Amino acid sequence: MKAAAAEDVKENLFKKVISHAKEYGFVYPSSEIYDGLQAVYDFGPYGVELKNNLKAIWWQSMTRLHENIVGIDSAIFMHPLTWKASGHIDSFNDPMIDNKDSKKRYRADVLLEDHAQALENSGKVSEANALLKTMGKLLENEDLAGLHQLIVDEKIKCPISGTSNWTEVRQFNLMFSTQVGSVAEDTNTIYLRPETAQGIFVNFLNVQKTARMKVPFGIAQIGKAFRNEIVARQFIFRMREFEQMEMQFFIRPGEEMKWFEYWKESRLKWHQVLGIPAEDLRIHAHEKLAHYANAAVDIEYAFPFGNKEVEGIHSRTDFDLKSHQELSRKKLQYFDPEINQNYVPYVVETSVGADRLFLMTLCNALTEEMSGEGENAKMRTYLKLHPALAPVKAAIFPLVKKDGLPEKARTIFDALKFDFNLIYEDTQSIGKRYTRQDLIGTPFCIAVDHQTLEDDTVTIRHRDTTAQERIPIDALKARILAEVSLSNIFSKL
Repeated sequence: MKAAAAEDVKENLFKKVISHAKEYGFVYPSSEIYDGLQAVYDFGPYGVELKNNLKAIWWQSMTRLHENIVGIDSAIFMHPLTWKASGHIDSFNDPMIDNKDSKKRYRADVLLEDHAQALENSGKVSEANALLKTMGKLLENEDLAGLHQLIVDEKIKCPISGTSNWTEVRQFNLMFSTQVGSVAEDTNTIYLRPETAQGIFVNFLNVQKTARMKVPFGIAQIGKAFRNEIVARQFIFRMREFEQMEMQFFIRPGEEMKWFEYWKESRLKWHQVLGIPAEDLRIHAHEKLAHYANAAVDIEYAFPFGNKEVEGIHSRTDFDLKSHQELSRKKLQYFDPEINQNYVPYVVETSVGADRLFLMTLCNALTEEMSGEGENAKMRTYLKLHPALAPVKAAIFPLVKKDGLPEKARTIFDALKFDFNLIYEDTQSIGKRYTRQDLIGTPFCIAVDHQTLEDDTVTIRHRDTTAQERIPIDALKARILAEVSLSNIFSKL
């Protein structure tokens, strides 16, 4: 009963996150006036600011804090042979299974993972681990019949029909294809990229030479990717159009495990520094390795719907560069002057989903707590975002709309708007204005009152504590900057 109650609490929390995201301008269903498009979402006024802040912090922590990492922005469309070399055309598949009664299609591995999560939640941890281990071996051996039998043996039912009337497990390719060419008979099939990494690999020599990089060095990229996910669910966690933040780190063969461990620890710390509690993060080693990898782990977050991947760290060996070298017949080698040797570099990859990072940040930030005492006690809801991540850094409020207070507030707004994203508001009571800012995570609210006209001081209210203090207008910029500056984060990395 306790486990079931805990699950209900988590489910309700996730519903609150989704509702909050839409109501307060973070995420909308795409094309909502036409009843939406499944697994596609738009980011609203505050959502785009939060997402851009997350991307900026990732980008700068990669390219500014590491002298040997540079960035690129490769095209979404690439030559079709790119995906032949990478293995996506032949093996970028998900094992799918249909329920004959509901006519719904599911990923076989996701059904099993969800069942394992349910076992873990009910205290059957060893059974859950054994199930995942068995599934991993079946996936590694591409034993589709075995996956089907495992689902039957575990008595897994369709969430819609409630039956176990399953089809056989089949492979389904996830790439979107389209045609390029102006004349119908001359068109060629090309693909929307399913990952951003290949744009880095095909530009390896271009970047190495033009940026004069020496191994070890990295190439970072942020960009859209597209996957025809059949089981797209859990809000923005799994979408058909999403954004990746990837860094490929090129190293000498034989040094991959050293760098794999380095990036694993570095990336875990990065999430913690941004305010994610250590107890809500865990490192999960892959049971089944991708065809290109010799080591792989996921950084998982305890979402309300279970522990799920936010970022992957993979040792990709020299698979990608060698494959492109063979198919393109162009050498993708590096001459290492320190050891006087030519070689195809090995690669360690860090790959974080911008949308999953956004969702993790939102889930972690949504805070409900009682404020006040006795009869005055009431529930207070706010987003406890790191100030550097907050969509709006400060809100400027004249206490009343007369006596020269709006003009003074506007002067302060105009002086600070070049440095920070601000909101000016003068409608309704100041208490309601504070509440609105709490709900979008604004860390500071600045009230301009009659005393301001006398001594050029304002009241600054802190979101998390609701504490207020009086400070000079001249000190505002430095006070806000001290909290929201990226150096505040980077100094801890």
